[in-house]
Amino acid sequence: MPKQRRTFTAEFKKQMVQLYENGKPRADLVEEYGLTASALDRWIKQAQTTGSFKEKDNRSS
Repeated sequence: MPKQRRTFTAEFKKQMVQLYENGKPRADLVEEYGLTASALDRWIKQAQTTGSFKEKDNRSS
């Protein structure tokens, strides 16, 4: 049975990035909230580059 794809709100993503930026270890966030490391890394990068979590805002030209 394939895993169901989860979706997260922009507010949740913003909270995760803020926790990371405030010093919470990446591994703790991944384990505590059941995230994938790659998703968290992508959210952090998006927050630092465009400040937006919308895919259309984060595409390269």
